[in-house]
Amino acid sequence: MAEETQLVTTESEEVTPVQNGKPTISVKVYAPFKVYFEGNAYSLSAVNATGPFDILPRHHNFLCMLVPCTIRIKDTKGEEKLIKAHRALMQVKADRVVVFMDV
Repeated sequence: MAEETQLVTTESEEVTPVQNGKPTISVKVYAPFKVYFEGNAYSLSAVNATGPFDILPRHHNFLCMLVPCTIRIKDTKGEEKLIKAHRALMQVKADRVVVFMDV
């Protein structure tokens, strides 16, 4: 069965991608010479100085440094990707999450 991607518009006219009836976020986790993950996901979990947190679709804009942790990404195929992070910068903006590793 092929995955179906749709776009949903909220009251503020922001567009959120939807796959299989669930809203998604675009995620890219990479270092200078390697891409660890790039694609759509339902959620992302990590840890910063204040503790563990989750990023879900329609999350507010967010910028933080991650402490050493395991980044957990629940992708649209139902799999959970685990990526060890030692030093990383995370930016969340408009349903897009970018994690710069080894900074």
